Amino acid sequence: APAGAAMRTEISTAAAFVTRLLRAAGGIGEEQLRCFRECLQEALREHYKHHWFPLVPSKGSGYRCIRINHKMDPLIGKAAGMIGLSHDRLFQLLPSELTLWVDPFEVSYRIGEDGSICVLYESPQPGGKTTKPLESRTSCKEEWRIGRSSPSKNYNMMTVSS
Repeated sequence: APAGAAMRTEISTAAAFVTRLLRAAGGIGEEQLRCFRECLQEALREHYKHHWFPLVPSKGSGYRCIRINHKMDPLIGKAAGMIGLSHDRLFQLLPSELTLWVDPFEVSYRIGEDGSICVLYESPQPGGKTTKPLESRTSCKEEWRIGRSSPSKNYNMMTVSS
């Protein structure tokens, strides 16, 4: 299957999640939200095109990560611009710290730098490889965090022992 088809579920899950956050904040019409979601899906598809590795799902995770950390993620900013939302307005509507990981077979997010990681979408890897997903998830996100030098206290995945 072409990468575009492979990424569809993960990308639509991620875009729908950000759209849901905007809808919950209120004040944006459904038509605008629909346009935002489509623009974001398109931007993600383009951004991930050559950075999607189903055989090594954690590869490129940092590149694919959508992040708001007192700076607006450019892809969210771009989609919001399409419906006339400024970055300032986005900061009022969305959490000031949001991390969304969009990886093959798994989409997860964290709100706040020390928040728990919540999984939005998870599917078994084809080929039934017996990878231990929790461990690989921890190491991938730990590296990612260390790379951003954020504290890893309250890191809930660490409590999972094999």
